Amino acid sequence: MIRQILIVGGASGIGLAAAVEMAGRDSVEKVYVVDKAPFPPQYRNDKIESYCFDLTSSDYSFFDTFLSVDALFITAGFGKLALFKDVTEQYVIDSFQVNTIPVMRLIKIFYGRLEARSDFYCGVMVSIAGFMSSPFFAVYGATKAALKVFIESVNVELAKAGTTNRILNVSPGSIKGTGFSQGKNDLSLTIPLANQILEHLEQKDDLFIPQYEEVFKAVLQRYHDDFRAEGSHSYDYKLNSGRV
Repeated sequence: MIRQILIVGGASGIGLAAAVEMAGRDSVEKVYVVDKAPFPPQYRNDKIESYCFDLTSSDYSFFDTFLSVDALFITAGFGKLALFKDVTEQYVIDSFQVNTIPVMRLIKIFYGRLEARSDFYCGVMVSIAGFMSSPFFAVYGATKAALKVFIESVNVELAKAGTTNRILNVSPGSIKGTGFSQGKNDLSLTIPLANQILEHLEQKDDLFIPQYEEVFKAVLQRYHDDFRAEGSHSYDYKLNSGRV
């Protein structure tokens, strides 16, 4: 049972939905939110304690303060639909410095909790884009593919170490109701998914792909069968969706 949770990236999107949901549970004592942006005042709660922190910082000693929590949920990240030729070199650097490297650094800080015999719950928002080629998302997909392999590898190490704790890879497709791609936060759309994620987190699952049976099982199979053809299909789909 989760009593104290640290949500990194909890000022918007799924992180915000998870923070609001956890704060509403009687069993939860404290919800710590760390984000570059301030926590929205309309969602403040006595149980929520928020901090501003830039994940591109070279000094992560700030997170030593939270080593007593029993759950870590990392949701920070950004991306935009654009052809690789149209993004800047700085965008490439920033993408890895926000989407990928902080996750590895945070897992390193909390690794002792993960490897312990006592319960520790850990989840990371990755993306279905990390499982396949994703034109218009080449950089974003690469940052998430790195996380996918990292999480899978570390989970094997945890299993071999004899602990039941695992890192949950949450890999959705496009999510409505978030600030991703210049959208707006809408908790009525994000809380149902946040609840599903928290359920998998508490079960110590290692992978959750929302809408897997309905959508992504077939997509992943097509990609496995012919990654070139599925990549071309993905390109055309994004072009015709009006999102580009």
